[in-house]
Amino acid sequence: MIKLIAIDLDGTLLKDDKTISEKNIKTLQAAKQQGVKVVLCTGRPLNSVLPHLETLGLVEEGDFAVTFNGGLIQRNDTGEILSKVLLTKADIENIYQLSQELVFPLDVVSGPKVLKIQPQPTSNPSWYHKLNPLLNFVDVELSELPNDTEFNKAVCAISEEKIDELLPKVPAEYHEQYSIVRSGKAIFEFMPKGVSKADGLRRLGDLLGIQPEEMMALGDEENDQAMIRFVGLGVVMENGTAELKKDAQYITATNEEDGVALAVEKFVLADKEA
Repeated sequence: MIKLIAIDLDGTLLKDDKTISEKNIKTLQAAKQQGVKVVLCTGRPLNSVLPHLETLGLVEEGDFAVTFNGGLIQRNDTGEILSKVLLTKADIENIYQLSQELVFPLDVVSGPKVLKIQPQPTSNPSWYHKLNPLLNFVDVELSELPNDTEFNKAVCAISEEKIDELLPKVPAEYHEQYSIVRSGKAIFEFMPKGVSKADGLRRLGDLLGIQPEEMMALGDEENDQAMIRFVGLGVVMENGTAELKKDAQYITATNEEDGVALAVEKFVLADKEA
């Protein structure tokens, strides 16, 4: 029996216009009313997720979110942080050095703010502010970073073609030091080693007493792969990547066709009714 549904946002729950369909809203609310935990599991920071949590009615006691690709677990009603894994200032300096060598822009998410590490290459300007307009962006020189700042993740957001070209050039030593994932066609991210949506779900499951086999996860991109493999029922969107579909136990309709709702109806609500 499914006790927890973990749902990615972009390309999964959200339509291409970044809204949630009425069918998805009603279906997830029905699952919650039947006692199932509905958990948004995203690479985004919490402040860019809050409007969607409110839309879904997931801001009550007992509601949780997994953000920063598993780096942070938080109570939605109070904002209390239950678990977090961070990068250090030395990590940011190391990753920035790579960004200079490979000529890509670097944005660092630090709680509610995004630090646009300067200088950035004029030939490859960052797209991150366009992809996440709700976030607060601040230009910061690398030398100005304080030692006591919390760094959640480092992000490169540029064109799909440039990321296709850049990612294979990232040295093996960086993959050994960090979890590096592509979270969208125009984004790849550096996170603390071992951090993933699966790791976040494991830690949340330990807190709630819910086993992986009692979880269902829905996603569409590379950063969803770990959780799709981790849970008892991994569902991939029809618009998901070909690589991710290899790990799917079920492929649902696209994000434009209420794929989340259809899968929840099939595997959660129908099971509860039975």
